Amino acid sequence: MRVRFVAVAVLGLVLAGCQAAPAVRPSSPSAAAPTPTPSILRPDGSSCPDHPTPACTGAPKAVKLTPLALNLDGVAYRVKTPGTVLDGVHIPGPLVIHADDVTIRNSVIDGHVTNADGDKSFSFSIADTTVGTTKTCGPLPAIGHDKYTASRVLVQGHSDGFRVSGDDVRISDSFVKLCSNPGDHSDGIQAYVGGTGLLFHHNTVDQREAKDITAPIFLVDEKSRDVVVTDNLVMGGTFSIQVRNARGKQVVRGNKLVDKSWVYGPVDSECGRSEWEGNQLVTIDADYRVTSIVGPLRCEGAS
Repeated sequence: MRVRFVAVAVLGLVLAGCQAAPAVRPSSPSAAAPTPTPSILRPDGSSCPDHPTPACTGAPKAVKLTPLALNLDGVAYRVKTPGTVLDGVHIPGPLVIHADDVTIRNSVIDGHVTNADGDKSFSFSIADTTVGTTKTCGPLPAIGHDKYTASRVLVQGHSDGFRVSGDDVRISDSFVKLCSNPGDHSDGIQAYVGGTGLLFHHNTVDQREAKDITAPIFLVDEKSRDVVVTDNLVMGGTFSIQVRNARGKQVVRGNKLVDKSWVYGPVDSECGRSEWEGNQLVTIDADYRVTSIVGPLRCEGAS
């Protein structure tokens, strides 16, 4: 049975504790020193080099936010009108999307974002938006579950970043800084009863400070089909990159993993079925810039 977060679950957890042009794909350096890559340019003109950082994701610093009162029993904000645009707003709690074609941009959402209502789900896009605060560690995925596009999103204060429970999920140019609570199985992106058409492209996932963890990239769901993971920068986890069991294609290409940032090993994936190419072990500086290429990142796991 597909797991859905209904409004009742949202209320209980909250009460208990709480289209711009895409970035140019960077080239994969082959020499010992990294090759400069194009910067990520935002609609407001801000940018940062290499991979996403807090400086080029999330709500633009110059935007003036309009606070929205929580309209779902005072603990969440619910959207029920198709085609709604939330632009430059601050939601001091979770956002519950119960209508199709919703757009969120240039905003701050203190809680999580979910599009599930029982067995139904609704399409939405989210860009240049901050999800979560550094004051809490939310137990639910920051953004889920299907039929959504996320671009230049800053995720913080959540033990799970993105949830994939269905079709048509595209995540790009986003930054995820993970936390964890005792007993969590923290993931940067996790497929759970997934679907078809997942693209996870040019994101940064930092799991180094979380303690109760699985992986920055944890895509091992047998219901998923056609998983594409390209040009990401990841660090932390038990095994940092875990991609296996999906039907159709499994593409893992051009990703960079921070050397020796894992607990058990760098990779636990399905090597015999994956298109594994151009992945590298790297070192980075405090601004997530690649400072050196340690060597190739080879696939390890099932043949």
